[in-house]
Amino acid sequence: MKKNTWILITLMLGTMMAALDSSIVNVSLPVIRNEFRESLSNIEWVVTAYMICFCLFIPLTNWLKLRIGYYNLFLFSVIMFTSGSLLCSLSQSLPMLVTARVIQATGGALISPVSLAILSENYPPEKRGSAIGWWGIGNVMGPALGPTLGGLLTNLLGWQSIFYINIPLGILTIFLTIRHLGFLKAQPVSNTKFDLAGYFFFAVFILSLQYMVTAISSFGISWQLAAGVAGTGIFLFLFLRSSTRTFPLLDLTVFKSRVFRKSAIIVVIRSLALYGGLFFLPFLLQGVMGFTSLESGLILLPNALMMLFTRPLAGKLADKGMVRNVSITGIIIVAASFVLFAFVEKGVPLWFIILPMVIRGLGMSLLVAPVSTALLNSVTAAQTSTSTAINSLLQQIGGSIGIALSGVIHTFINDHYISKQHTAEVAEHFALQDGFFISAFIIALAIIPALGLPEKQAVKNAVRTSVAN
Repeated sequence: MKKNTWILITLMLGTMMAALDSSIVNVSLPVIRNEFRESLSNIEWVVTAYMICFCLFIPLTNWLKLRIGYYNLFLFSVIMFTSGSLLCSLSQSLPMLVTARVIQATGGALISPVSLAILSENYPPEKRGSAIGWWGIGNVMGPALGPTLGGLLTNLLGWQSIFYINIPLGILTIFLTIRHLGFLKAQPVSNTKFDLAGYFFFAVFILSLQYMVTAISSFGISWQLAAGVAGTGIFLFLFLRSSTRTFPLLDLTVFKSRVFRKSAIIVVIRSLALYGGLFFLPFLLQGVMGFTSLESGLILLPNALMMLFTRPLAGKLADKGMVRNVSITGIIIVAASFVLFAFVEKGVPLWFIILPMVIRGLGMSLLVAPVSTALLNSVTAAQTSTSTAINSLLQQIGGSIGIALSGVIHTFINDHYISKQHTAEVAEHFALQDGFFISAFIIALAIIPALGLPEKQAVKNAVRTSVAN
């Protein structure tokens, strides 16, 4: 038990470090832009380059696991991420910072799926939900604390400090990996052939998808968007066709499992709604309510604290087979939090703003751990690394599309209210309200696939007959 505890701590720490970086950078972008004297479109590459490389490296998880084993792969990931963080803090120009962010993404993309795969393979199914619940604390606390910590560090120590913080965390994770994950060295490795054609199709698909997302927000309905949609569709088809070969980049036979398909759909819908809804929050808190970036970050803390206390409970419920009902409850609660955000306006008491933050944290805990447990329990042990990679990939793609669509929807609705002779301030507020209602509707759609998740005894059956399902 003690050994498993240290395994969990090590994986949690690595995951939190990588997850923290996904949100801590955003609040510092204006400061970085001013120091480097770059345009907004150029400074966006600090985030865009990271996201693209993140998606490009996730599919390599299974092949690298087969070639070098989990121990070397996790250690390599943490070292690359820590090294990239050091280079980011030392950057003297935007090109150098973007290059360092690519190095960061090389490691960061692999940490979450690899750690989840190690966790899944070293905990029995009846304890997997609890382990995922605890591990998930690191995965969600990073993004939740990122804005607060980023604003505080940037104000006190400069933007470089948001990358300094990863260095001691990375060194500690490396030490704990060497100390407590050494048993993974016994894992057999093989000289598995790399699916070069499949990876090429996948890479072009991701780049086309990113171009399509950019075209949506930059050009609207245009030939650029049409080109992005065509490229995305063509190369997705070529990638799917190539996956039928021997030793494919990703083993897409996991989708033969009905539970896996339902869980994957929920992950995509969840990411679309949650990333999109989070896109509106800073505009509500800082634009409408008038809070500073640091105050906005502090207001987000109750959301993180609620997840901290309730994620382990959600994991235990998943271990007892309470997957479907808990997940549906989580979806309803998250949708309710978006509805409450829509009613936040100037003059409301602080508790009315904090309440939906707390509710959202509870809903997220009840939604994430059970779905992740169902997804992992629906595949065979040999498919674990592939399933965790697909899970991370779907989250990233869903989030990217969600942010882009939210920007387009917000602009469209705002222009509509401006055309109705509303002032800019009123139009902005109404657009944010409608955006939260739309996010609530999107997350509510996840109830449909959630109805197909297992419950109680069905969970145990799914573990035994995952492929048949």
